[in-house]
Amino acid sequence: MSSYIKIYKNSNSLCGSISITGSKSISNRLLILKAIYKDDIYIENLSNCEDTEILKKSLISTSNILDIHHAGTAMRFLTSYFSIQKGKKVILTGSDRMKKRPISILVEALRKLGSEIHYLEKEGFPPIQIYGKKILGGEIDINAKISSQYISSLMLIASKFKMGLKIYLKENITSIPYIKMTFDLLTLAGIKTNWKERIIHIYPVKNKGKKHFSVESDWSSASYYYSMASVAKNSRIILRSYNNNSLQGDKKVCDIYDQYFGISTVFDDQNIIILKKKLNFLFPKFIELDLNKTPDLAQTIVITCAAIGIKCSLKGLETLKIKETDRLQALKKELLKFGVITEITRSCLRITDFYRKKIDSFIKIRTYQDHRMAMSFSTFGLCYDFIKIEKPNVVEKSYPNFWKDLKSLGFLTHFSLL
Repeated sequence: MSSYIKIYKNSNSLCGSISITGSKSISNRLLILKAIYKDDIYIENLSNCEDTEILKKSLISTSNILDIHHAGTAMRFLTSYFSIQKGKKVILTGSDRMKKRPISILVEALRKLGSEIHYLEKEGFPPIQIYGKKILGGEIDINAKISSQYISSLMLIASKFKMGLKIYLKENITSIPYIKMTFDLLTLAGIKTNWKERIIHIYPVKNKGKKHFSVESDWSSASYYYSMASVAKNSRIILRSYNNNSLQGDKKVCDIYDQYFGISTVFDDQNIIILKKKLNFLFPKFIELDLNKTPDLAQTIVITCAAIGIKCSLKGLETLKIKETDRLQALKKELLKFGVITEITRSCLRITDFYRKKIDSFIKIRTYQDHRMAMSFSTFGLCYDFIKIEKPNVVEKSYPNFWKDLKSLGFLTHFSLL
C-alpha cells in the first residue's frame, strides 16, 4: 500500500519565514574531508537530509557491506574514500535504481591509479567490492561530460596521495559549479590546489591546520519557494542562512527568477534573503535556458513555466537521465496530466503547448523515488483546489522538513494511504 499527500491553499498569497538546514552538496564533501583529516575539520549546520545521514553513518560503520539506498553522491564519494583505506574490504550496494546508475568512469579512473575494485553483478554498475590500498597518485584522464561527482570524488581524496593528482578533463564539462565547489572547499580546508583550463592539480598535504566550517543553507531547496512565489498572486518569503558570495552554483536561481519570473532577492547583513514579487511584472511567452551548470534547477523551472503557462526550451540536461529516475521522462509523463505538452531529447526538454484539462481528485503525481519530483510539483498546489503527490516521504532524501515548512506558509496538507 502506498501513501500520498493532499496539498492545497485557501488563498493565493504566500508570506512567512523558513530556515533550511545546510547544503547537502557542501555537507557531503566536508564529511569526506573530515573522515580523512579527523580532528582537523570542524563542521556546523550539517544537512539533516537522508543522503547526508547515510553518508555519515557509512563513514563510521564497522560493517563490510554498506547499503546506501538511493544516495548517488554517497555511492560515488565512498567509492573513492574506501579505495584509499589500506587493508579495508567493503561492498557498496544500493537500491534497484542505484544498481542501474553507471559508475564505470570513476571505477576505471581509480583502477588506473592502482585501486582494486570489482563489480559483483552487472559490469559498470553497483554493487562493487573495494579493497583499500595505498595509492601514490599521479595523473588521470576522465570524461567530464557524464557526472561532475566522479571528478569531485577523486579531488576529495587526492591530497592523501604521495604524488598528489593531476586530473585532465575530457569532453564537455557538465555541472562545473559543483566541481568548483569541491575545489573551493579543498582550498578553504588548507589543501594546495590549482585549476587551469582543463587541468585540476591537487597537491599532497604537508602541513594543514585546523579548519572550521559553518555550512550555508541549500540553494536547490530554496528554489521551490522561488517557484511558488512566482506563481502566487502576492508573496514575501524570508529564507535564513544564505550568502551572497555562495559556493553553490544553484544560487543562479536568484538571477533566473529575477529575469524571467519577476521575483527579486534582497540580501541583508544577517545572511537572510527576502523573496519579493515585482509589481506589474510581465511574464515572457517563451524562455530558453542552458542549465548545464545548474541541472538540479531544471524540474523547478519546468514546473514554474507549466504553472504560469510559459513555453520553454531547456537544454544541457544530459545528467537528468541518470538521476534517481529518468527525470526527463518523468516530467513528460506527469506534466501531461495537467495538460502540458512537452518534447524531450537526450539533453533537452521543451514545453510546446497547453490544452485545457480538468484536474480532479483522481489525478495523482508520481514521484518515481525522486525527491525533486515531489517538491517541484508542489507549486501546482497554488493553481488548483488541491493536488495529490504519491510517496511524499521521498523528500527526506534532501529536505525532510519540506511539508512542515509548506504548512508554515499557509498550505494545508493531509497524509493518507492509497
